[in-house]
Amino acid sequence: MNRRDVLKAGAVTGALAVVGISASSCAEETAVTTSAESITVTDIPIGGGVIVSEPPVVLTQPTAGDVKAFTSICPHQGCKVSEVSNNEIYCPCHGSKFSALDGSVIQGPATEGLAAAAVAVDGTKVSFG
Repeated sequence: MNRRDVLKAGAVTGALAVVGISASSCAEETAVTTSAESITVTDIPIGGGVIVSEPPVVLTQPTAGDVKAFTSICPHQGCKVSEVSNNEIYCPCHGSKFSALDGSVIQGPATEGLAAAAVAVDGTKVSFG
């Protein structure tokens, strides 16, 4: 193995370590689910969110007990948002960020925010639509 091969192997190992760290930290604040039928307030991390695939909705809980709902489709080019962390909703396609409080744009290229969706909390059960 020559010096170049050793450097390449080190770079790949380092990249994998970074991806592993990033994925684990995202998992703590974003839950992805395909079923909207059984979501409770405790399923939604405070400062994070739950992304529901059908209907395409992101549920957030900016502060304890304050549940918000928005479309999970980025208005920039129609990509689905992928992460909610630190009260920000992230679109992976072009880097737009939205507020988990009201869906407004924090960082473009999106020029309009995520549309609000109706949400109701009955005890711990969350329903929307």
